[in-house]
Amino acid sequence: MTAGKPVLTDVHTADGFQDEELLALVATAEADSEHPLAGAIVAGARERGLTPLAASGFDSVTGKGVKATVDGHTVLVGTARLLADGDIDTGALTEVAAGFSAERRTPVLAAVDRRPAGVLAVADTIKDDSVQAIAALHRLGLQTVIITGDNAHTAAAIAAQVGVRRVLAEVLPEHKADEIRRLQAEGRTVGMVGDGINDAPALAAADVGLAIGTGTGTDVAMEAADITLFSGSLTGVVTAIRLSHATMRNIRQNLFFALICNAVGVPLAAGALYPLWGIRLSPIIAAAAMALSSLSVVTDASRLRRWHTSPLPAATAQPVEPRVESAADRTPALTATAAHEHHHQPEPAVGEEPQPGIEDRAVDPVCGMHLNPSTATERHDTDNGSYFFCSAQCAAAFDAHPDHYLAPAGNRAPEENESR
Repeated sequence: MTAGKPVLTDVHTADGFQDEELLALVATAEADSEHPLAGAIVAGARERGLTPLAASGFDSVTGKGVKATVDGHTVLVGTARLLADGDIDTGALTEVAAGFSAERRTPVLAAVDRRPAGVLAVADTIKDDSVQAIAALHRLGLQTVIITGDNAHTAAAIAAQVGVRRVLAEVLPEHKADEIRRLQAEGRTVGMVGDGINDAPALAAADVGLAIGTGTGTDVAMEAADITLFSGSLTGVVTAIRLSHATMRNIRQNLFFALICNAVGVPLAAGALYPLWGIRLSPIIAAAAMALSSLSVVTDASRLRRWHTSPLPAATAQPVEPRVESAADRTPALTATAAHEHHHQPEPAVGEEPQPGIEDRAVDPVCGMHLNPSTATERHDTDNGSYFFCSAQCAAAFDAHPDHYLAPAGNRAPEENESR
């Protein structure tokens, strides 16, 4: 929905840091990152005439930010979660970040040598046609949901600007596919629109995947998706849906013509008129009727070649108060979904292994996702019990700072809870 060309708008420093000093450190750390926000920060530093510093030890933490050693300083740049994983207190930066988010600017937190250093604000403009596209999707009877890694405040501000009523915020890239499956578990048919390599698993998990052909990692997204939109605009989604409706309408018309022709022609060819009036049809007439039937179907289908989309009417976003579900809010929803699945779990057949229910599941202590212990990606045994993880990233985060995630017994696997 955004133009994908964010720009650096603000640099707020903590005590002990200067604007240019912090920006130079952060821009150098972000120089090797391919993320659009990183590009905006680097471009902003270049426009201010700042000289890049010496950097080493660059490490990108998926969905959180980057780490690097810049001019002898350890620099962390990214989300509050990244700094918290480094045991850095972000309390002094939280209020500033919230203010930027309320103004539809994405806050990027920075820490230097394990000290909170400041917040940089990056803004991305909404595409001119995004509001029109969202309004058109709503007129088609579809519901729209934003899935984003941005924080809840920024995501809510963008959703309100374009008229989207539901937002799933702070979603790590490896968890987007899980959010798609959660929407499907609500009984919905889900179409996912994405433009990069991080969206590929979600595009594959959706009932219909639509890849925007203008993002980074587009090739992977195109392979995972069912439809590729080369326009780079959400209006392409509206066009694809309208064309699919026109195609299905054409198919139904062709089936009608073919069925009527055969329903009438077959009895006549079999001699239905002979007992009444003694009329017999020549085989030539039957052959002509079959040819006309095929011709009518082909002619009707060829009308789609003249199908053209009509421009979307001008629209303004309706005032909405988006319902935002952040990372902390999704655990209850997942629990409810799991309970619903367990309540409707069929009894196993004789000799069949029972499927795990809600009481047989564990919870990833990092992201809060409910897991089947037997199929979890990783398992770590500690003095407090066994912990199960949905991904290697969550396991690594736990290993780095287990004290942050050591949860009460209810978050461990049931068999461990019972034995301890």
